[in-house]
Amino acid sequence: MRSFALAPLAAACLSVTAHLAHADPAESLDKVVVTGNPLKSQVLAQPSDSLGGDQLVLTRAANLGDTLQGLAGVAATNFGPNASRPSIRGLDGDRVRILSNSGASVDASNLSFDHGVAIDPLVIDKVEVLRGAAALLYGGNAVGGVVNTLDNRIPRALTPGLSGAAELRLGGPSHDKSGAVVLDGGSGQPHGGFGWHVDLAGRDAGNQVAPRFDSPTDDGSESRTSVRNSAARSHGGAVGGSVFFDGGFAGVSVDDYRTNYGTTAEADVTIRMQRQRLATAGEWATAQGPVHRVSWQLSRNRYEHQEVEGSGAIGTTFKSTGTDGRLEVEHAAFGPVKGLVGLQTEALDFSALGEEAFVPSTRTRNTGVFVLEQARLGGVDWSAGARTERVTVDSDGGDRFGAPASRRFSPVSLALSGVYPLSEAWSLSANLNRTERAPAYYELYANGLHVASAAFERGDAALGLERSRGLDLGLKWEGEGSHVHVNLYETRFTNYIALEATGETVDNGGQAVPVYAFTAVPARLRGVEVEGRWQVHPAVALLSQLDAVRGNNRATGEPLPRLAPLRAMLGLEARRGDWSGRLEWRGAARQTRVAQFDTPTAGYGTVRMSLARQLHWGTSDALWYLKLDNLANKLAYNATAVATIRGLAPQPGRSIQTGVQLRF
Repeated sequence: MRSFALAPLAAACLSVTAHLAHADPAESLDKVVVTGNPLKSQVLAQPSDSLGGDQLVLTRAANLGDTLQGLAGVAATNFGPNASRPSIRGLDGDRVRILSNSGASVDASNLSFDHGVAIDPLVIDKVEVLRGAAALLYGGNAVGGVVNTLDNRIPRALTPGLSGAAELRLGGPSHDKSGAVVLDGGSGQPHGGFGWHVDLAGRDAGNQVAPRFDSPTDDGSESRTSVRNSAARSHGGAVGGSVFFDGGFAGVSVDDYRTNYGTTAEADVTIRMQRQRLATAGEWATAQGPVHRVSWQLSRNRYEHQEVEGSGAIGTTFKSTGTDGRLEVEHAAFGPVKGLVGLQTEALDFSALGEEAFVPSTRTRNTGVFVLEQARLGGVDWSAGARTERVTVDSDGGDRFGAPASRRFSPVSLALSGVYPLSEAWSLSANLNRTERAPAYYELYANGLHVASAAFERGDAALGLERSRGLDLGLKWEGEGSHVHVNLYETRFTNYIALEATGETVDNGGQAVPVYAFTAVPARLRGVEVEGRWQVHPAVALLSQLDAVRGNNRATGEPLPRLAPLRAMLGLEARRGDWSGRLEWRGAARQTRVAQFDTPTAGYGTVRMSLARQLHWGTSDALWYLKLDNLANKLAYNATAVATIRGLAPQPGRSIQTGVQLRF
């Protein structure tokens, strides 16, 4: 497979950007996002994206990682089609925070690439992404960014009567048959009423189709046109309700999500996952007095997944029980200064039972206090804040893990940002941050064979805080139906916790397996993100996107693992009446800068199309859509996937999917 030519690609993207720069300015504003924006400011210095409405319906994939990987700076770990976690600006795992309605989403996806995220994209209303460090509000684990999924399981606004949506999807690269029903209702008045929510969803998918490829086997390789052991079934549902009163609401919800999917790395092993979540949230606001708003949320999560052998025997069982609480108090303004103080507590109990368990049972406790203040001074919208945490990570030890152990950490994070409007359409932004992250339990205490990475992983109980300093510079132009956003960033780590080969091997049933150890090294990540839209005609828009990230170990010069190559998108979007369509080309350059024992990944370019039509019946409406992906059936491999799975699970081949969403 040939890599695409980079010069014409970059020229095309910059051409669209140049057209944008000379378009007429208008008064369009950025979308107000919830994540990282508790004061509901119109401007954010930190780069953010959101998917909702019809855009989310047309973008939605079987998992969270694949749903978001088309956004600037966002890739996916792609451990087959069922376990794919978002990777932001070259960082994944415990450095990207996955949230559900701004609260912790407890699962084991940060521990291993073959563990799926316990969130069903079918029932979410909106996804918001913060690119870059968001440790101030969400802790040191958000040094790479935040992905927050939003739904109405706890109603936050009273909707009298009955409303809802139902969606059916068929086809796609895994021959999906999936559907969801979401119902919302309520009665009374905003100052004294009740709202409720119910949702149900299910999915049945076969093995993912792919262009013909040579799949590695124990005896060499075999030619295939599908990804082995990649079928999946899932179902879930939730009920919730809120009481509304003068100035606010208080609500509760309970949800259950279950899935059974093949691990792809092994021909006959499946994962049986289940997650239950009980959550409560509320808010009270007033325009009088020293306190203007108090909001809270609390969730209790129970997660379990079993790795089931082809014989039906259970190999390893992972269990996590987590509690997450958050309190925010917004104070009255002091002159131009407005702000809030907050408290967040988290507790996670983790256990792994079975021969393949490579981490002992652990308990993690985290309490954080933060403050955020904003003011407009000298024509600049300033934002500043600080967060301090107390983190305890305890290990129960064991035959393979040694004596019980305990570590305590006190991370401190600081942030300062500003947005300066150059004109009605142009603005400059800058974001400075200093972040500290406590090592995760597996980075401290792992000691065993990790099948997903085909390595013996060894933690280091003596690891200290992971410290980083980051700078993000942004330039924005906003016009009527058009925009251009450019971001440059650099993050320097004084002790990046990396999983590095030691040169040792251990015997595993007669096969030598390499030993990897978690080690603190100096590192640097830097990159660029460009995205633009040019409304060339009331019915036609041109789209462009370009992103690149480069990371290395500053001590050795070796590249950091699983970095996305230079990526780009060129697209055309058209609308006429109730019809709309989109044609886009997405490409990735060859990735030759790879970590030790990894292999380069060839470049590729794929073409996709979508067609949609709005339908209207009285007070109800519907969206019908048709999506065609990888029209040329190009064979492509994902550089951000772990090396052990990349050859087994290429990107999806040519596929067609149709669906309809009814809204009433």
